[in-house]
Amino acid sequence: MDMEQFGMQPRQGMQSDMEQLIIQARQLMASDIHLTVGADTVIRVNGELRKFGQRDDIAVNRMIHSILSAEQEKKFTTDGVDLDFSFEIGDGSVQRVNVFHQNGRAAAAIRLLNTQVPSLEELEMPPVLSELAAKRKGLVLVTGATGSGKTTTLASMIDDINKKRACHIITIEDPIEYRYTPGKAIIHQRELGRDVPDFKSALKSVLREDPDVILVGEMRDYETIALALTAAETGHLVLATLHTASAAQTIDRIIDECPVDVRDQVRMQLANLLQGIIAQTLVPRIDDKGGRTAALEILVCNDAIRNMIRTNKIAQMTSVMQTSGRQGMCTLNDSLSRLCKEGIISYDTVMQYTMDYADSDM
Repeated sequence: MDMEQFGMQPRQGMQSDMEQLIIQARQLMASDIHLTVGADTVIRVNGELRKFGQRDDIAVNRMIHSILSAEQEKKFTTDGVDLDFSFEIGDGSVQRVNVFHQNGRAAAAIRLLNTQVPSLEELEMPPVLSELAAKRKGLVLVTGATGSGKTTTLASMIDDINKKRACHIITIEDPIEYRYTPGKAIIHQRELGRDVPDFKSALKSVLREDPDVILVGEMRDYETIALALTAAETGHLVLATLHTASAAQTIDRIIDECPVDVRDQVRMQLANLLQGIIAQTLVPRIDDKGGRTAALEILVCNDAIRNMIRTNKIAQMTSVMQTSGRQGMCTLNDSLSRLCKEGIISYDTVMQYTMDYADSDM
């Protein structure tokens, strides 16, 4: 499907070709643009990929290189390095981009970010997320697949803290996606590759910078996990992401990333420090709002959950989540069923995304 099929016409004026493309994609409520030399341009709208016109190879190559600095150009062209960064266009909108080579040609995956940080209420998140953000110490994890909205949910939680609490927030991001306006809090945002070399180095130094709240863009390896746990252990609230689909899978992933000889110790730390896990999946809406909404699995650590983590009975946590709705907990199936009953998503969507049909309340 090209621009004319979307009812769009190419714009004329002072904007670059890349800016025109981004503006047009945003008007169509796209979340991503895929540019590839030698292939059609593609955008993602409501989770679905759609063709977005044909451009000649020279034009696409020029568009991709137009967003690179001289240093990035050298790394990409001469050294063959994949690049992760964010960039802003004339209208103030910010994009996250990964530039890479495929079949010897340039390609770019561009995520179109929201200009403003949405509130938890605007995202239709339950009150328990604000309650978890209000914790003074411990570990809160937001998990999900790539493109599931983890970064937006975390940003909303950070902004919720910013509006309510006089504290020092430090974020460690790769790259920075949302820019916060200081409210009650002071906020320092540190970007990998520009302000700090990696998550490990940033976490080592952040504890000497008098933080109250620390956001870790992603807990990628054992060293980052260990440092994040240490930060939570020393009286800070740590928020982080993982690429996991459920609460149980999240705990298993953290333990599996650790060397065998320290797994029992990490299990004890998690049992003591974990405050909650929000695992989210974006699903298509059928109501008047359109677009997508978040189906959530929410775990809030109580004594029963902490004991299950400590004794490695992770599989039993689902039953606790199913019976602890008053504490804000729910399984993914609970969330899907509620969204369907409220007419927000379809029954077919429930069946497509449910983790276990037998447990679905449909």
